Amino acid sequence: MPALCRDCLTPHSAAGRCPACGSPRQVRHAELTRLSTAHVDCDAFYASVEKRDNPEVRDLPVIIGGGKRGVVSTCCYIARIKGVRSAMPMFKALRLCPEAVVIPPRMAKYVEVSREIRAMMLDLTPLVEPLSLDEAFLDLAGTERLHGAPPAVLLARLQARVEAEVGITLSVGLSHNKFLAKIASDLDKPRGFAVIGRAETRSFLDPKPVSLIWGVGTSAVESLGREGIRTIGDLRRRERKHLIERFGTLGDRLWRLAQGEDARAVSPSREAKSISHETTFESDVGDLATLRRHLWLLSEELSARAKAKEIGGKSVTLKLKRANFTLLTRRHTLDAPTQLADRVFRAAEAPLVRDLREGPFRLIGVGLSDLAPAARCDPGDDLLDSGARKRHQAERAADAIRSRFGAKAIVLGRALP
Repeated sequence: MPALCRDCLTPHSAAGRCPACGSPRQVRHAELTRLSTAHVDCDAFYASVEKRDNPEVRDLPVIIGGGKRGVVSTCCYIARIKGVRSAMPMFKALRLCPEAVVIPPRMAKYVEVSREIRAMMLDLTPLVEPLSLDEAFLDLAGTERLHGAPPAVLLARLQARVEAEVGITLSVGLSHNKFLAKIASDLDKPRGFAVIGRAETRSFLDPKPVSLIWGVGTSAVESLGREGIRTIGDLRRRERKHLIERFGTLGDRLWRLAQGEDARAVSPSREAKSISHETTFESDVGDLATLRRHLWLLSEELSARAKAKEIGGKSVTLKLKRANFTLLTRRHTLDAPTQLADRVFRAAEAPLVRDLREGPFRLIGVGLSDLAPAARCDPGDDLLDSGARKRHQAERAADAIRSRFGAKAIVLGRALP
């Protein structure tokens, strides 16, 4: 069976350890040299960057997020072992892991590191489709002649290069389509390399819960469960026509993915129609002050992402999910596209206040759509708001300070508990 040593990168077919270096870190699969669609995912990205930049916390549990009354943005694997999860209230996370080091997010730094890794991906193939700062799809079909090695070897080289030059680790999923590659990348974290071949697709998927499929959240799981569909195998064995009649276009999509079919190409030029950030609370929240603070933190994250991509949006959407899982969405169209956190926050704050009586809420999110290049974004002037220009200038100044001295150098009052 084809195998690859993940330490010395020697392809071989021996059983057991690598015949060249003796390492036990081998990836083996009958289709290893024939698969070319990959999903690459940085391991605990934000926390890994912080540990790289501060060796004193390298062996400690690290949580990225707000203060004691904030929420967890993400955390390292040590903290995850203790039960800490993204979107968990900070007080609960610190109760589970009192020895954790809490670090505010540094979005400018994460964007910088993401660009370094993206450049290394592009050295392998022009077909790189970013999903976020820390993950991307790669299509490596046809690259073997150029690089003198099959895609699996190139991906192992990428892992080694990023770890050596950037100082963080990646996990790789390799398969024959995007759906399965993304699933594979999560099978062996951290520093993982997992493969799902064509021959095993159905046997692999059949026992898995339907929640493994993209876009199948709690409500969809409940709806499918009422139909007696709990595993992907249950879904695959249902008639396609019945699923379409019952669930519409979603039913057709679910049926195709249950067969292991995904015809979507890796598309580097795909233009995003919108960008958004959201957080799910551990328990429902109805307090306006708490919701406002989370809305501001999400607006800052969204703004940092827009600035990194050099885009802005003309429409701001507030998303609220009630305790019964029903959604409220409120959209506000601005006079001109923006990438400013202050402008996003103010546009979403008004409907939040109006809809507070609909709470408590288990999720809050904010997004930008009707995207445009940064050059077309508003300059910060507002004839109806005399303080808009000063706030714009202050935000740009804060961005410059954080970029140079880190996220802790300046924190706005809205972010404080």
